[in-house]
Amino acid sequence: MDQPFVDILYTQNWDSSTKFSIKVTKPLHSEVTPYQRIDFFESDTYGTFFTLDGLMMVTQKDEFAYHDMIAHVPMATNPDIKRVLIIGGGDGGTSREICRYKHIEKVDLVEIDERVMQLCQQYLPQTAGHIATEPRLHPHFEDGLNYVKNTPDASYDLILVDSTDPLGSGEGLFTTDFYRECFRVLSDDGILINQHESPYYNFHVREMRKAHRKIKEVFPIVKVYQYNIATYPSGHWLFGFASKRYDPIRDHQAKRWEEFGLKTMYYNSQIHEGAFALPTFVNEMLAGTDPNTLPIFPHKDYIG
Repeated sequence: MDQPFVDILYTQNWDSSTKFSIKVTKPLHSEVTPYQRIDFFESDTYGTFFTLDGLMMVTQKDEFAYHDMIAHVPMATNPDIKRVLIIGGGDGGTSREICRYKHIEKVDLVEIDERVMQLCQQYLPQTAGHIATEPRLHPHFEDGLNYVKNTPDASYDLILVDSTDPLGSGEGLFTTDFYRECFRVLSDDGILINQHESPYYNFHVREMRKAHRKIKEVFPIVKVYQYNIATYPSGHWLFGFASKRYDPIRDHQAKRWEEFGLKTMYYNSQIHEGAFALPTFVNEMLAGTDPNTLPIFPHKDYIG
């Protein structure tokens, strides 16, 4: 008798009534660390990908969108950045992009779970292959908030918060206390980029609005920009841009950035400015005063 054919699916619940699935051709690795469950899978469409506590982190196919947009937007706003702090980012994609700039002097990467970095070096050399050989990159395996609290004033020109959602070990990276510490350890023209969630599902909308409100209490210049990534809930995601001095549109230095000669798959000078032109409904969400007031779609104000 023929054996029944069984598909192995990775499935993430995007909300209570929406799921996203990828057919898995081979499970590669699974373990539970003191911080989280880590799983690596192989697939036909998305290549190798990994999840933390069941949530999608990185796929070979679309990681470039996230890593281009977290790294190159601030570098094209202030091309003189030399000292960089990455909080999270154990997969290596963000540090890979930052280390493509030859003038960068130091990159400190603070990842709470050393096993994330070790496993990405093994299974995802596309993002983590540079880690063992890049002399400017200094990994630290500890809590990001504690690291920043113990860092002297004005230590960095750029902080990139490459975090998971505000759950578990990532929760402390979405607090007012954390943003105040980031402000303190940034130089006078320092820039902070933070993972800013999505404008579609209620959990993400709530956290997006909370983060935006908290950052506005701390930084004088606060903007939000968008990008598209197929494997994150809704595919429409946001980063926050905060700075003591630089406005990402007014101070965009397209010519200087283009002179670096970096080949990128997602980011370019036109995307830089266009990414800050947000849809009306996103602007209205960000302008709201109560982060717990959630949208209803389609909104009655926009339909006849």
